[in-house]
Amino acid sequence: MNMTQPAIRESSRLAIVDIARGVALLAMFVYHFAYDLSSFRLIETDIVAEPGWRLFARGIAGTFLAIVGFSLVLATRKGFDSTAYLKRLAMVAGAAALVTLGTWRFMPGEFIFFGILHHVAVASLLALPFLRLPTIVVALAAAVAFALPSFVAHPLLDQPWAAWIGFSRAEIHTADFVPVFPWFGCVLSGIVLARLILPRLAGTALAGWRPGSKATRIVAWGGRHSLLVYLVHQPLFIGALMLATQVIAPPSPEERAFRTDCQRSCAGPNAPEQVCRMVCACTVEGLKREKLWQKALDNLLSPQESTRMTELAQGCLRDGR
Repeated sequence: MNMTQPAIRESSRLAIVDIARGVALLAMFVYHFAYDLSSFRLIETDIVAEPGWRLFARGIAGTFLAIVGFSLVLATRKGFDSTAYLKRLAMVAGAAALVTLGTWRFMPGEFIFFGILHHVAVASLLALPFLRLPTIVVALAAAVAFALPSFVAHPLLDQPWAAWIGFSRAEIHTADFVPVFPWFGCVLSGIVLARLILPRLAGTALAGWRPGSKATRIVAWGGRHSLLVYLVHQPLFIGALMLATQVIAPPSPEERAFRTDCQRSCAGPNAPEQVCRMVCACTVEGLKREKLWQKALDNLLSPQESTRMTELAQGCLRDGR
Protein backbone atom coordinates (compact mmCIF):
# COMPACT_ATOMS: atom_id res chain seq x y z
CA MET A 1 0.00 0.00 0.00
CA ASN A 2 1.32 3.42 -0.91
CA MET A 3 0.02 6.63 0.61
CA THR A 4 1.44 8.93 -2.05
CA GLN A 5 1.12 6.97 -5.25
CA PRO A 6 -2.37 6.48 -6.71
CA ALA A 7 -1.47 4.08 -9.53
CA ILE A 8 2.07 3.06 -10.37
CA ARG A 9 2.83 -0.08 -12.30
CA GLU A 10 5.65 -2.20 -10.93
CA SER A 11 7.63 -1.75 -14.15
CA SER A 12 7.63 2.03 -13.72
CA ARG A 13 8.66 2.02 -10.07
CA LEU A 14 11.87 3.78 -9.13
CA ALA A 15 13.52 2.45 -5.99
CA ILE A 16 14.95 5.88 -5.23
CA VAL A 17 11.39 7.27 -4.95
CA ASP A 18 10.51 4.51 -2.48
CA ILE A 19 13.61 5.44 -0.49
CA ALA A 20 12.64 9.12 -0.49
CA ARG A 21 9.16 8.25 0.73
CA GLY A 22 10.59 5.90 3.34
CA VAL A 23 12.92 8.59 4.66
CA ALA A 24 9.94 10.96 4.90
CA LEU A 25 8.15 8.28 6.92
CA LEU A 26 11.10 8.05 9.31
CA ALA A 27 10.96 11.82 9.81
CA MET A 28 7.22 11.52 10.43
CA PHE A 29 7.88 8.85 13.06
CA VAL A 30 10.22 11.25 14.88
CA TYR A 31 7.63 14.04 14.86
CA HIS A 32 4.67 11.89 15.85
CA PHE A 33 6.56 10.15 18.64
CA ALA A 34 7.64 13.53 20.02
CA TYR A 35 4.03 14.74 19.64
CA ASP A 36 2.78 11.70 21.58
CA LEU A 37 5.39 12.19 24.31
CA SER A 38 4.21 15.79 24.63
CA SER A 39 0.54 14.74 24.70
CA PHE A 40 1.25 12.20 27.45
CA ARG A 41 3.22 14.92 29.28
CA LEU A 42 6.31 12.74 29.34
CA ILE A 43 8.36 15.66 28.04
CA GLU A 44 8.02 19.33 28.87
CA THR A 45 8.25 20.67 25.32
CA ASP A 46 4.91 21.62 23.75
CA ILE A 47 5.54 20.11 20.33
CA VAL A 48 2.55 21.79 18.68
CA ALA A 49 3.54 25.28 19.87
CA GLU A 50 7.33 24.94 19.40
CA PRO A 51 8.26 26.80 16.16
CA GLY A 52 11.07 24.41 15.26
CA TRP A 53 8.85 21.36 15.56
CA ARG A 54 6.08 23.06 13.60
CA LEU A 55 8.50 23.83 10.78
CA PHE A 56 9.71 20.21 10.88
CA ALA A 57 6.12 18.94 10.58
CA ARG A 58 5.41 21.23 7.63
CA GLY A 59 8.57 20.08 5.90
CA ILE A 60 7.47 16.45 6.26
CA ALA A 61 3.99 17.16 4.90
CA GLY A 62 5.40 19.16 1.99
CA THR A 63 7.78 16.33 1.12
CA PHE A 64 5.00 13.75 1.07
CA LEU A 65 2.83 15.94 -1.14
CA ALA A 66 5.67 16.69 -3.55
CA ILE A 67 6.12 12.91 -3.89
CA VAL A 68 2.41 12.65 -4.73
CA GLY A 69 2.93 14.89 -7.76
CA PHE A 70 6.20 13.18 -8.69
CA SER A 71 4.54 9.76 -8.50
CA LEU A 72 1.59 10.85 -10.65
CA VAL A 73 3.99 11.74 -13.45
CA LEU A 74 5.89 8.50 -12.94
CA ALA A 75 2.64 6.52 -13.02
CA THR A 76 1.28 8.06 -16.21
CA ARG A 77 4.39 8.39 -18.39
CA LYS A 78 3.56 5.06 -20.08
CA GLY A 79 -0.20 5.55 -20.11
CA PHE A 80 -2.96 6.04 -17.57
CA ASP A 81 -4.40 2.93 -15.91
CA SER A 82 -7.80 4.19 -14.77
CA THR A 83 -8.73 0.95 -12.96
CA ALA A 84 -5.59 0.94 -10.83
CA TYR A 85 -5.90 4.68 -10.26
CA LEU A 86 -9.50 4.51 -9.05
CA LYS A 87 -8.74 1.51 -6.84
CA ARG A 88 -5.84 3.34 -5.27
CA LEU A 89 -7.86 6.54 -4.85
CA ALA A 90 -10.63 4.59 -3.11
CA MET A 91 -8.09 3.10 -0.70
CA VAL A 92 -6.64 6.49 0.20
CA ALA A 93 -10.10 8.06 0.58
CA GLY A 94 -11.24 5.12 2.71
CA ALA A 95 -8.15 5.45 4.91
CA ALA A 96 -8.83 9.19 5.30
CA ALA A 97 -12.41 8.45 6.37
CA LEU A 98 -11.07 5.90 8.86
CA VAL A 99 -8.73 8.53 10.34
CA THR A 100 -11.64 10.97 10.69
CA LEU A 101 -13.88 8.40 12.39
CA GLY A 102 -11.09 7.23 14.70
CA THR A 103 -10.10 10.71 15.81
CA TRP A 104 -13.74 11.74 16.17
CA ARG A 105 -14.16 8.84 18.59
CA PHE A 106 -10.96 9.28 20.60
CA MET A 107 -10.08 12.98 20.07
CA PRO A 108 -13.43 14.77 19.62
CA GLY A 109 -11.97 18.16 20.53
CA GLU A 110 -9.41 18.12 17.71
CA PHE A 111 -10.49 15.35 15.35
CA ILE A 112 -8.90 15.27 11.90
CA PHE A 113 -11.39 16.42 9.26
CA PHE A 114 -8.86 17.30 6.53
CA GLY A 115 -5.42 15.90 7.20
CA ILE A 116 -2.64 14.60 4.97
CA LEU A 117 -4.61 11.61 3.64
CA HIS A 118 -7.64 13.76 2.84
CA HIS A 119 -5.37 16.12 0.93
CA VAL A 120 -3.70 13.26 -0.96
CA ALA A 121 -7.12 11.99 -2.10
CA VAL A 122 -8.35 15.43 -3.23
CA ALA A 123 -5.02 16.45 -4.77
CA SER A 124 -4.83 13.20 -6.75
CA LEU A 125 -8.00 14.32 -8.50
CA LEU A 126 -7.15 18.00 -8.84
CA ALA A 127 -3.71 17.24 -10.27
CA LEU A 128 -4.94 15.12 -13.21
CA PRO A 129 -5.57 18.04 -15.62
CA PHE A 130 -2.12 19.47 -14.87
CA LEU A 131 -0.46 16.28 -16.14
CA ARG A 132 -1.36 17.41 -19.67
CA LEU A 133 -0.24 21.02 -19.31
CA PRO A 134 3.22 22.43 -20.15
CA THR A 135 5.72 22.43 -17.30
CA ILE A 136 5.90 26.22 -17.15
CA VAL A 137 2.12 26.43 -16.72
CA VAL A 138 2.24 23.89 -13.87
CA ALA A 139 5.06 25.84 -12.21
CA LEU A 140 3.05 29.07 -12.42
CA ALA A 141 0.00 27.27 -11.02
CA ALA A 142 2.12 26.04 -8.10
CA ALA A 143 3.23 29.61 -7.36
CA VAL A 144 -0.40 30.77 -7.46
CA ALA A 145 -1.46 27.96 -5.11
CA PHE A 146 1.21 28.97 -2.60
CA ALA A 147 0.27 32.64 -2.81
CA LEU A 148 -3.53 32.50 -2.82
CA PRO A 149 -4.13 32.22 0.97
CA SER A 150 -2.35 35.54 1.45
CA PHE A 151 -4.74 37.34 -0.91
CA VAL A 152 -8.09 35.56 -0.66
CA ALA A 153 -10.33 36.39 2.30
CA HIS A 154 -14.08 36.46 2.77
CA PRO A 155 -16.35 35.90 5.80
CA LEU A 156 -18.05 33.05 3.95
CA LEU A 157 -14.71 31.23 3.72
CA ASP A 158 -14.31 31.48 7.51
CA GLN A 159 -17.23 29.11 8.01
CA PRO A 160 -16.31 25.62 9.32
CA TRP A 161 -17.62 23.88 6.19
CA ALA A 162 -15.14 25.85 4.03
CA ALA A 163 -12.06 25.47 6.25
CA TRP A 164 -10.65 22.58 4.16
CA ILE A 165 -10.11 24.91 1.20
CA GLY A 166 -7.46 26.86 3.13
CA PHE A 167 -8.71 30.46 3.08
CA SER A 168 -10.24 30.55 6.56
CA ARG A 169 -8.94 33.13 9.02
CA ALA A 170 -10.78 31.46 11.91
CA GLU A 171 -8.94 29.47 14.56
CA ILE A 172 -9.03 25.77 13.70
CA HIS A 173 -8.72 23.01 16.31
CA THR A 174 -7.55 19.75 14.78
CA ALA A 175 -4.63 17.36 15.26
CA ASP A 176 -3.66 17.46 11.57
CA PHE A 177 -4.69 20.09 9.04
CA VAL A 178 -3.48 20.12 5.43
CA PRO A 179 -5.95 22.27 3.45
CA VAL A 180 -6.05 22.43 -0.33
CA PHE A 181 -4.31 25.82 -0.40
CA PRO A 182 -1.43 26.41 -0.12
CA TRP A 183 -0.49 22.72 0.10
CA PHE A 184 -1.66 21.81 -3.41
CA GLY A 185 1.31 23.89 -4.54
CA CYS A 186 3.58 21.11 -3.17
CA VAL A 187 1.84 18.53 -5.36
CA LEU A 188 2.22 20.73 -8.43
CA SER A 189 5.86 21.31 -7.53
CA GLY A 190 6.33 17.55 -7.47
CA ILE A 191 4.95 17.35 -11.01
CA VAL A 192 7.43 20.00 -12.12
CA LEU A 193 10.32 18.18 -10.43
CA ALA A 194 9.36 14.90 -12.09
CA ARG A 195 9.21 16.58 -15.50
CA LEU A 196 12.71 17.98 -14.95
CA ILE A 197 14.31 14.93 -13.36
CA LEU A 198 12.82 11.83 -14.98
CA PRO A 199 14.13 12.51 -18.52
CA ARG A 200 17.63 12.89 -17.10
CA LEU A 201 17.36 9.65 -15.12
CA ALA A 202 16.61 7.48 -18.13
CA GLY A 203 19.44 5.07 -18.78
CA THR A 204 21.45 6.09 -15.72
CA ALA A 205 22.62 3.85 -12.91
CA LEU A 206 20.24 5.60 -10.53
CA ALA A 207 17.24 4.58 -12.62
CA GLY A 208 18.10 0.92 -12.21
CA TRP A 209 19.41 1.14 -8.65
CA ARG A 210 18.02 -1.30 -6.10
CA PRO A 211 18.60 -1.16 -2.33
CA GLY A 212 21.33 -3.53 -1.26
CA SER A 213 21.73 -3.29 2.51
CA LYS A 214 19.09 -4.51 4.93
CA ALA A 215 18.51 -0.98 6.24
CA THR A 216 17.82 0.49 2.80
CA ARG A 217 15.57 -2.45 1.91
CA ILE A 218 13.51 -1.82 5.05
CA VAL A 219 13.25 1.90 4.25
CA ALA A 220 12.23 1.11 0.65
CA TRP A 221 9.63 -1.41 1.88
CA GLY A 222 8.14 1.26 4.11
CA GLY A 223 8.04 3.65 1.16
CA ARG A 224 6.23 1.08 -0.98
CA HIS A 225 3.67 0.38 1.76
CA SER A 226 3.40 3.89 3.18
CA LEU A 227 -0.40 3.87 3.54
CA LEU A 228 -0.31 0.77 5.72
CA VAL A 229 2.63 2.15 7.73
CA TYR A 230 0.87 5.49 8.18
CA LEU A 231 -2.29 3.88 9.51
CA VAL A 232 -0.63 1.56 12.03
CA HIS A 233 2.28 3.58 13.39
CA GLN A 234 0.32 5.96 15.64
CA PRO A 235 -1.78 3.24 17.33
CA LEU A 236 1.47 1.38 18.01
CA PHE A 237 3.17 4.49 19.44
CA ILE A 238 0.18 5.40 21.59
CA GLY A 239 -0.24 1.83 22.82
CA ALA A 240 3.43 1.64 23.80
CA LEU A 241 3.26 4.96 25.63
CA MET A 242 0.09 3.94 27.45
CA LEU A 243 1.97 0.90 28.73
CA ALA A 244 4.97 3.05 29.62
CA THR A 245 2.86 5.45 31.67
CA GLN A 246 1.75 2.52 33.80
CA VAL A 247 5.39 2.22 34.86
CA ILE A 248 6.55 5.85 34.58
CA ALA A 249 3.93 8.29 35.80
CA PRO A 250 3.96 11.61 33.92
CA PRO A 251 4.81 14.73 35.94
CA SER A 252 1.92 16.21 37.91
CA PRO A 253 0.77 19.78 37.16
CA GLU A 254 2.49 20.90 40.38
CA GLU A 255 5.76 19.31 39.30
CA ARG A 256 5.56 20.85 35.83
CA ALA A 257 4.95 24.28 37.39
CA PHE A 258 7.91 23.79 39.76
CA ARG A 259 10.19 22.78 36.89
CA THR A 260 9.05 25.75 34.80
CA ASP A 261 9.84 28.19 37.62
CA CYS A 262 13.15 26.44 38.24
CA GLN A 263 14.14 26.67 34.57
CA ARG A 264 13.15 30.32 34.43
CA SER A 265 15.37 31.17 37.39
CA CYS A 266 18.19 29.00 36.04
CA ALA A 267 18.26 30.43 32.52
CA GLY A 268 21.13 32.72 31.61
CA PRO A 269 24.07 33.22 29.23
CA ASN A 270 26.05 30.45 30.93
CA ALA A 271 23.12 28.07 31.40
CA PRO A 272 21.59 26.80 28.15
CA GLU A 273 17.95 25.71 28.21
CA GLN A 274 18.86 22.03 27.85
CA VAL A 275 21.19 22.20 30.87
CA CYS A 276 18.57 24.01 32.97
CA ARG A 277 15.94 21.43 32.07
CA MET A 278 18.27 18.61 33.17
CA VAL A 279 19.30 20.39 36.38
CA CYS A 280 15.70 21.08 37.40
CA ALA A 281 14.58 17.52 36.71
CA CYS A 282 17.57 16.23 38.70
CA THR A 283 16.76 18.60 41.58
CA VAL A 284 13.17 17.37 41.70
CA GLU A 285 14.38 13.77 41.91
CA GLY A 286 16.77 14.74 44.72
CA LEU A 287 14.01 16.45 46.69
CA LYS A 288 11.79 13.41 46.32
CA ARG A 289 14.61 11.12 47.37
CA GLU A 290 15.23 13.13 50.54
CA LYS A 291 11.51 13.47 51.35
CA LEU A 292 11.55 17.23 50.84
CA TRP A 293 9.40 17.38 47.72
CA GLN A 294 6.03 18.10 49.30
CA LYS A 295 7.55 20.70 51.61
CA ALA A 296 9.13 22.41 48.59
CA LEU A 297 5.75 22.48 46.83
CA ASP A 298 4.05 23.91 49.92
CA ASN A 299 6.87 26.41 50.45
CA LEU A 300 7.46 25.02 53.96
CA LEU A 301 11.18 24.29 53.76
CA SER A 302 13.21 25.27 56.81
CA PRO A 303 16.36 27.35 56.28
CA GLN A 304 18.46 24.20 56.58
CA GLU A 305 16.22 22.37 54.10
CA SER A 306 16.37 25.31 51.66
CA THR A 307 20.16 25.16 51.89
CA ARG A 308 19.98 21.44 51.15
CA MET A 309 17.83 22.11 48.08
CA THR A 310 20.43 24.58 46.82
CA GLU A 311 23.16 21.96 47.37
CA LEU A 312 21.15 19.41 45.40
CA ALA A 313 20.74 21.87 42.52
CA GLN A 314 24.45 22.72 42.54
CA GLY A 315 25.34 19.03 42.52
CA CYS A 316 23.02 18.44 39.58
CA LEU A 317 24.63 21.36 37.74
CA ARG A 318 28.13 19.95 38.31
CA ASP A 319 27.02 16.54 37.08
CA GLY A 320 25.37 18.09 34.04
CA ARG A 321 28.53 19.87 33.00
